[in-house]
Amino acid sequence: MPLDCVFCKIVAREIPADIVLETNHVVAFPDLNPQAPTHLLIIPKQHIPSLAHVTEMNGTLLVDLQLAAKELANKYQLDKGFRLVTNCGESAGQSVQHLHFHLLGGRDFTWPPG
Repeated sequence: MPLDCVFCKIVAREIPADIVLETNHVVAFPDLNPQAPTHLLIIPKQHIPSLAHVTEMNGTLLVDLQLAAKELANKYQLDKGFRLVTNCGESAGQSVQHLHFHLLGGRDFTWPPG
């Protein structure tokens, strides 16, 4: 675990967070700067800097992240639709260097995204 990774500290319970879902490999909690009525972060417990660092060995973990998103979309009644986003690299808006997905819902979205 990198000493300065805020998400690793959340996983280790060194920083408090309102955990809304936890499995053996995944943790989810609300984004501190929500961009939609429902805006959750879904992260692997294992530190992976970004999607660019995923390997074939992480296949099961990626499935776990997607299933967590589906479970949370159901839990938060996002039956009208939701958006699942991961930013990869600073130019794409990734501010925490730990793989994470944003689950956004509860409002209409436009395309293309900003």
